[in-house]
Amino acid sequence: MAERRPPVMLPLLWLLALCGAAVTDPEKKPCETCRQLVDRFHKGLELTSKKNFGGGNTAWEERTLSKYESSEIRLVEIIENLCDSSDFECNLMVEEHEEQIEKWWFKKRNKYPDLVKWFCIETIEVCCPPGRYGPDCLACIGGSERPCHGNGFCSGDGTRRGNGACNCKVEYTGPFCLECADGYFSSEKNDTHAVCIACHESCKTCDGPSSKGCKDCKEGWTKEDDSCVDVDECAAEKPPCTEDQYCLNTEGSFSCKRCDESCAGCSDEGPHKCKDCAAGYVYEEDKCTDLNECDTSEAVCVRDNEICVNTSGSYICVCSGGFEEQDGKCVEIVKTGKIKDA
Repeated sequence: MAERRPPVMLPLLWLLALCGAAVTDPEKKPCETCRQLVDRFHKGLELTSKKNFGGGNTAWEERTLSKYESSEIRLVEIIENLCDSSDFECNLMVEEHEEQIEKWWFKKRNKYPDLVKWFCIETIEVCCPPGRYGPDCLACIGGSERPCHGNGFCSGDGTRRGNGACNCKVEYTGPFCLECADGYFSSEKNDTHAVCIACHESCKTCDGPSSKGCKDCKEGWTKEDDSCVDVDECAAEKPPCTEDQYCLNTEGSFSCKRCDESCAGCSDEGPHKCKDCAAGYVYEEDKCTDLNECDTSEAVCVRDNEICVNTSGSYICVCSGGFEEQDGKCVEIVKTGKIKDA
């Protein structure tokens, strides 16, 4: 069947192989490529499941040339769509192992229906069964049935790569993922099984679920009466926020919030919590309110044909209606128009 492909395919693949450093993806693993190839093969089976030879006398062709469902023609159609044209690893794998695919199709698939197992694991040996790793498909720590005792992920699991070391889930630690990480405590444990549960949010380490079970407190909490309690950073002798901010205490931490624009320093949110009023504001009715500079006995806008417009915390001077700013003066807008003929 390989000779049925366009003659340019094999030289092209060898050319790509010579330039492999430039065109291959170093993160793409052979096992992943093989599993994706098998997945595309099964999709090809689905897409061709209701097809036939497509000739003028389908019944004669099926009687004489064998059934389409197990035919070489169907296999060619599936193989031609196994890989995207840009997927070098997939195309190379098909080109190198097309004979094995043919062998499975014509001789082995009834006895070995699992193509991943027959092709990827046992024939071209780029994958391992689940729970096994490395060139010899050794069992992961904890055994192939429960790698890392069910509390982590085995390096190289299901591939011919990795070293079998456990990468534990966040709750667990240790080479076997049977110890509890900081912030978790053990609720169940034996030689092959462990269950770790999160500590109270105030605990760095603990032996129970409540704050009384804390062995050590997290930053932002302190030990008091056998419990970890929140530290009020806002009550510190030296406030942690700047002069134009107020401190908001939270569990285990704090945040700095900007004061209202009317304030020059504040103790909390809003204009009624100002320590002093910012320029352009005055203290009235228990809060800092905008000072209307335009409503004073002494004019603040002194140019001719100019008016005062109050803004929040300040004011602006603008030319009156019918006037415009020119060279620092408010001059009358001259309307122009065409003179009609008599």
